[in-house]
Amino acid sequence: MKLGQFNWGSMKRLASPQASQDLNHFLENLPSHTGNSVLIAAAVIWATAGGLGLYTFVQSRSLAELRAQLIETEAVKPNVPRVTNVAEDSANVEAFVDNAKESYDNLDMKANGSSIVINADDTRFFPQFREAIGHVQNGGRGWRVNIDQMCVGRECSKKPLEIQLKVNRVSIETNS
Repeated sequence: MKLGQFNWGSMKRLASPQASQDLNHFLENLPSHTGNSVLIAAAVIWATAGGLGLYTFVQSRSLAELRAQLIETEAVKPNVPRVTNVAEDSANVEAFVDNAKESYDNLDMKANGSSIVINADDTRFFPQFREAIGHVQNGGRGWRVNIDQMCVGRECSKKPLEIQLKVNRVSIETNS
């Protein structure tokens, strides 16, 4: 529809002061033109819509309060770092084992990736074995040493003194 084809006379009639009186007259005569059951159905529909609107308003207000509490809780929550173990570089472990071998003549020390294997042929070398384990425990800066396997005594399958130590580095990650 083009602007020139629009009927401006109908707009004047709807905007006139008589239009509000006509609407009032229509609403007053509505019960006589329609049945009471239609008016009751319309009232029920409007009441239901109003109730749903009120319920939605109350729930959105409650949601806004919960959101404010969540934001306040997140603001108070401390930033806790996460501590993890990362396998130590095999080159550092090999360099450590090469230096430590010189101090422990009666022990067989080998680097196997980030693990160190220490064993001896006889239980009489137990004091040296124990000292070698302590040396590895204090071996590198930031090292965390865990025992993977250990066997001491006659029941061992290969040698009477055997231990495999896993060398990790402590990694601290912050959640910022």
